[in-house]
This record gives sequence, C-alpha cells and structure tokens, in this order.
Amino acid sequence: MAGRRMSVVPDAGPIGVIVVEPLPVVRAGLSMLIEATDGCSVLAAVGGPSDALEAVARSRRHRITVLCSLSAIDATHDAYAAIRTLRERHPAVGVLAMGADADAGAISRALFVGADGYVDMLSDPEEFCGALTSAADHLMVLTGPPSETLGQVAQALIQRRELEHSLTKREREVLEIAAEGLTAREIGERLGVRERTVTTHLTRIYQKLGVGSRMGAVRVAARSGLLTVDAGR
Repeated sequence: MAGRRMSVVPDAGPIGVIVVEPLPVVRAGLSMLIEATDGCSVLAAVGGPSDALEAVARSRRHRITVLCSLSAIDATHDAYAAIRTLRERHPAVGVLAMGADADAGAISRALFVGADGYVDMLSDPEEFCGALTSAADHLMVLTGPPSETLGQVAQALIQRRELEHSLTKREREVLEIAAEGLTAREIGERLGVRERTVTTHLTRIYQKLGVGSRMGAVRVAARSGLLTVDAGR
C-alpha cells in the first residue's frame, strides 16, 4: 500500500477501535478521545476504508468496533461499500457509522448495508464513546440525531427495503449511473447494452417508483438512501 500512511497501536483493553476518517486532524482528535476512554484503545487510525479492512483482517481482537466516517472514500471503497464488506467478511466486528449532522437518508443507508448504528460527531463525548461499546456488542445505536430524524430514518429504511425488492440489480445499476447525469446512450455504453435497453429500464424504474422523470426517480432513491446524497442532488 505504497503512499498510504497508517498508524497502528498494539492491542490493549477490552474494546479495540479502528478509526476511519479522511481528515488527519479530526482522526487524531478522535484517537485521543478514544484512548482517554476507559475500556477502549485505538487499534488503527486510517484515512480510507481499504486500510480499515486491512486493519480488521490483521487484528486478533475479539471485540472490535470500526468507527467509519460516512465521508471516507478511497480508490477502492466508499464508506457504504466498506460497511457492507465488513459485515460480510467480519460479522463479529461492530461497525459504527459516523457523521456530522447527517440526514436520514445517509443514516438509513448505513444501517441498511450493515452498520450497527450511527453516532453524530456533535454528540457529547461521553455518549460518543458509549456508542463504541454498544456497537462492539452489536446493539442498535443512534446517538446524536434529533428525535424527529429517528422517524425519518425508520421510514427511509422501510422505503429502501421496498425499493431493493422492487428494482432488479440491473435497474439499480442504471439508476445509479443515471444519477450522474449521463444520457441513455452513455449509460448503455458504460454497461455494454443498447440505448433502447436503457430506455426500457428507465421506463420500468419510473413505473415502480411512481414518478414521471429521471429527476423524480433520483430524488426518491436518494431520500430512501438507495443512492448517496451527492448522487441524488
């Protein structure tokens, strides 16, 4: 992994935490907070999801929480892809999504792909660290979001499950690429299919989502967390 910088701390304490945060100053501050918390130690502090996956694979600890910033992204994974991969490869590891005033769609998407919970960086430090322990024990954690957001998260989860079941894998791929603003011809070229096939997929997507346009489909998918917030803008 040439060119990447990773700080790894030897295992100690009952809960080992792997911090995934792209901003070095924030990453350092989180590591200091965690190290000052009884029963927690920092196993690794990394800037991207790929390094986090490597750190988990190397660790022999039984109780681990991966604290993953939803803004973390590298050449191989974004935060959501990393959470899904962690859940599939390391089901015993706790995964806690982290953000700053994240919206309901982002939170619900993190939960849907496998996170044990979400903690807001604006939370009280004691509550923040308590969330790490809960995630290690695979307890549902929602620390920081205002109460009105919790209902929106639950609704988004329900809607996302419905969309996941209603759209085929190919239709989800078409919708994700369509959210980038590509034409039907460009989408077809990327997927290796005819433009008419893409148009047929889009028509079916609109029917299933109950919308009449690409923008409407993207908005519905973004609100449910099926697409990232950036893609849905």
